[in-house]
Amino acid sequence: MTAGDSSERTRPGKTGPAETGPENARPENISAREIRIRGIVQGVGFRPFIHRLAGLLDIRGEVCNTSAGVRIHAEGASDCLDAFFRRLVSEKPVPAHILHIGWEAVAAAGYSGFSIASSRPEASFHAPHAPAPGPVHILVSPDMAVCDECLRELFEPGDRRYRYPFINCTRCGPRYTIIDSVPYDRPATTMRHFSMCGPCRAEYDDPFNRRFHAQPNACPACGPGLFLRDAAGRRMDAEDPVRECGRMLADGLVIAIRGIGGFHLAVDARNTRAVRRLREKKRRPEKPFALMAADVERVRECAVVPEAAQALLNGPARPIVLLEKKALSALSPDITPGSHRFGFMLAYAPIHYLLLDCGFPALVMTSGNISDEPIVSGNEEALSRLSGIADAFLLHDREIVCRTDDSIAIHAAGAARLVRRSRGWAPAPVFLGREFPQVLGCGGDLKNSVCLTRGKYAFLSQHIGDMGSPLAGEVFEQSVLHMKRLLDIRPEAAACDMHPDFATTRYAQSLDGIPVVSVQHHHAHIVSCMAENGREKPVIGLAFDGSGYGTDGSVWGGEVLVADHAFFERTAHLACVSMPGGDAAVREPWRMALSYLHDAWPADVCKKGFAGVKFPLYDHIPEGAPDVIARMIAGGVHSPPTSSMGRLFDGVAALAGVCYRAGYEGQAAAELEAAASAEAAAGGFRTAGETYPYELPAAGRKKIPVAPIIRGVVEDVLAGRGQPHIALKFHRTVIRLFADVCRAIRAERGLDCVALSGGVFQNVLLLEGLVEALEKIGFEVLTHRQVPATDGGLCLGQAVAAAAVISGGTGSVGGDVSVKPPEKEGLGLGV
Repeated sequence: MTAGDSSERTRPGKTGPAETGPENARPENISAREIRIRGIVQGVGFRPFIHRLAGLLDIRGEVCNTSAGVRIHAEGASDCLDAFFRRLVSEKPVPAHILHIGWEAVAAAGYSGFSIASSRPEASFHAPHAPAPGPVHILVSPDMAVCDECLRELFEPGDRRYRYPFINCTRCGPRYTIIDSVPYDRPATTMRHFSMCGPCRAEYDDPFNRRFHAQPNACPACGPGLFLRDAAGRRMDAEDPVRECGRMLADGLVIAIRGIGGFHLAVDARNTRAVRRLREKKRRPEKPFALMAADVERVRECAVVPEAAQALLNGPARPIVLLEKKALSALSPDITPGSHRFGFMLAYAPIHYLLLDCGFPALVMTSGNISDEPIVSGNEEALSRLSGIADAFLLHDREIVCRTDDSIAIHAAGAARLVRRSRGWAPAPVFLGREFPQVLGCGGDLKNSVCLTRGKYAFLSQHIGDMGSPLAGEVFEQSVLHMKRLLDIRPEAAACDMHPDFATTRYAQSLDGIPVVSVQHHHAHIVSCMAENGREKPVIGLAFDGSGYGTDGSVWGGEVLVADHAFFERTAHLACVSMPGGDAAVREPWRMALSYLHDAWPADVCKKGFAGVKFPLYDHIPEGAPDVIARMIAGGVHSPPTSSMGRLFDGVAALAGVCYRAGYEGQAAAELEAAASAEAAAGGFRTAGETYPYELPAAGRKKIPVAPIIRGVVEDVLAGRGQPHIALKFHRTVIRLFADVCRAIRAERGLDCVALSGGVFQNVLLLEGLVEALEKIGFEVLTHRQVPATDGGLCLGQAVAAAAVISGGTGSVGGDVSVKPPEKEGLGLGV
């Protein structure tokens, strides 16, 4: 468009009072700047905001979307241009995220007003006040919860979108889940199948309307619609599908509801019979269900909501937030059996508000899947895969490109922390602090997500889940391809776990033409924590989880590393014990309890009893199991050695009588934490008070003995001390022990920074206690906030560690080289 072309011009904004220049400045007083902005600046109301700001400051010119982000040609008095540039950053729309902004002086073209121009390609430029931006790319916005203005219209009887379940604007609605490709224009989304009616088109074309270029814009006359099907897939007649769905939920039925990123399975949260039916049908006997409410006041009726947690609940991402239960609640006790927390999220899609408006204080809204498979997203897929669970299906005809489950967060140790990073966060970048090559991190076998690095940013996918099913493999590969296409990233290397049998390892090794770097599991955990905190110098890393493939072939998990991005040294670790039955020991913590008993005492003592007293554990396990387990351990039969902290928590939970069998991963540890939390709430302390006996590694050795702790636990059990007392005392012991270990390493190595990572750090008592204890003795402590401490964050650590190697990084740690293929030597650059 030339300067004289007015075909796409809009009326100029009004001149603002304080920061404006002369209304009719003479040409010789006019300056011009070209401003380029990169980040999440498309589809979030950024151009209308710029248009309004230009009007306030008497700026002439134009703004347009480009293949890199947003370009502005701005003409005006110098002081007005300065104010314009400042306010672009300070007053940007809430959903926008600026990664880079720069400008250069250009010749004035004599614009008579300010306009929003059509999208166009991007030419390279170098701003004098910022580093050269390098490759230019659009960033895709995460999905956003429905905004207050749309919510007001949704329940306004006179509004043309009254009760329309797909209401949205530039400030809210689906983004990542509907985008096929970039630039972010309607033809590149699944909304291309819906032609806008006249009123919607007028909103879409009006830069003064908040729906200006809102790509999902629609109304009942032209947009997607809802419909019901029964369990057999037959269409159900319903004048109002939402109200009919509400009636069925009130009758105790299980409804599969298609939302923004996939399906939820919903029941009335007050109806215990319905909750139990859902558990039975979904084959999920004990794992907590997520809950949804319309507002914080409803959540407060059932859970404690501190101010920081309220901010999380109300934020545009609307994650599931883990909150302490209140003693009295109208909700079914079967929602979170054995847990002291509820997982609550607020409604985030219009359909959720409409359903809750049917008279429900809360609904169970659990992921629409079977067991640990990825969330279901398509209508036909749901009718096939969820037919044995749902009594009816509330469906819609807006397709989902990228299935995206709900995120999970908790406020702990003074900060909001992601337990699962998915809807509302993916694919927003994590800032790395310096330039990195383009690397694909393939993640682990459980809680999988993938990572792509480019420049100073790491992009993590949505939560994919456990890789144990063919569907998970398909979703994994689709997610990799989708992110590579959207972000225009061509990896120079791939990074994976050292475990040779992981599906993600096989995928990485199947890629042609790029090197594959294998990264030890626990090193990846620590590097992930370092990367999101911008740390490259060596740290002491505490990597606590259930299991990870060690460089010696054993199962690691209670690790103390000294590490930087490229190298690590296994400085100390929990002494290994047998894991009788392998994975069976994860499902049956009593097996680990017996293993720890055999480690702490001779076999004949365990068999005959302790001081002539039969240990209570033996009343809750199969008859003859102690003898069988003893033979397995003695013969090394299907009993791999493990140093796992997760298995230690499992064993203590079983010894204390808290949990003998686990229906889901981490259940025993979670219930042990719940028991400890009850004692702490009654006046106990995390760091001050009695501990079990413990020993530091002997001089010149790395093993941290576990037997003294186990003997102390057994003594308390035999003395009749309660589960809460034992649980809190055990937590306190682990905290003190590893604070002392870190202090000893500092004395030897001079390191004063500790990074905490691994799934065990979902335990809030442990996390807060260790942070408190370490900071009290002068350590800087790095923890996870933007990325999960669980295996959901492995992909970031893998990618950064691999980047350090392919960039020729030389670590200052010495010891083990983290990155080497399972069957190769050297630095692990194998194709």
